[in-house]
Amino acid sequence: MHDGHDHDLPGQANGGTAGIGHNHPAPRALQWQRAHGGKETATLTQMESDLDLVEAAFTEGFLSTSDPTSFLRLAQVPFEATADGKRLVLLRVEVDAVADVGCITPHLGGTSFRYDPLPAAMVSRRKQLRFIYFDGQGQQSLTLEEVRGLKE
Repeated sequence: MHDGHDHDLPGQANGGTAGIGHNHPAPRALQWQRAHGGKETATLTQMESDLDLVEAAFTEGFLSTSDPTSFLRLAQVPFEATADGKRLVLLRVEVDAVADVGCITPHLGGTSFRYDPLPAAMVSRRKQLRFIYFDGQGQQSLTLEEVRGLKE
């Protein structure tokens, strides 16, 4: 009995329990990692606004995996691809730890600047992920978004 009326909630028939929230079915798993729908001309960033979170999860997983080659295959990172008519082959994946410990402020006129070290609470830390491909003449450094746009 609930607010003067009696009814089965979804999932409660035959002794089951209701999902999260009143009268809502139990939640199902959703796959958000892959961009869905959208116009063909839309960029991955437009279709997937949380690409920074996907990149952070990729970096975390890649650094801890015991089999980097299989991890790259699972993540659908191409080992060989074509971009601008050039054949690209994957050489390495680089993850750099970066900490911003100071800031600069340009003075009027732009010929000089002021430098200030940051206090510990304002230091920002991040990891930068890059994929290094060889194009037959030199190396190209690509982001995860650029790699996901490559054609095999």
